[in-house]
Amino acid sequence: MDIVVATNNNGKLAEIRKILSNYNVLSQREVGADVDVDETGTTYEENALLKARAVRKYTDKIIIADDSGLEVDALNGEPGLYSARYAGENTTPDQGMEKLLSKLDGIEFLDRSAHFVCCITALMPDNTTHTFEGRCDGFITEQKRGEGGFGFDPLFWTPEYKKTFSEITNEEKNKISHRFRALNSLKEFLDNM
Repeated sequence: MDIVVATNNNGKLAEIRKILSNYNVLSQREVGADVDVDETGTTYEENALLKARAVRKYTDKIIIADDSGLEVDALNGEPGLYSARYAGENTTPDQGMEKLLSKLDGIEFLDRSAHFVCCITALMPDNTTHTFEGRCDGFITEQKRGEGGFGFDPLFWTPEYKKTFSEITNEEKNKISHRFRALNSLKEFLDNM
């Protein structure tokens, strides 16, 4: 079964391919969809659906799209829906991490609880949709740690491994991440179709 992933993020695509390894996972570019979608939704689900629908013009295969974010409890859920552009449009992940660290300056580690949230929408060939969610809890470190991962991974410390997402292997991350948990629910759905 072919599944098209509506993303231009190579790190995200690699994670999805590993988790859905028993399916033929294609990038949106592989079906000719060279699109960038403005995430104008007010929820993760709305943004995921916007991405999937933009790719629908190029293929009638199953399309999956996700939107995810980091929610920090001490900041009332920031950066949340705006995680990718937390420091502003056309900024780097490092700038987003610097802003987050600045806002958390002076806050003790145990008061830096946070969670990653992932919402995956599957847009079926008949245009029905199914939504799957995942969450991973942890804490925000006081400085970047590790070389791997992407986004806020160097700051997100997970109790399961007592390391940041950037300090663990992709295999370890793919056992506990918010995306893994959402994709696992999607995989169960697809396996039972």
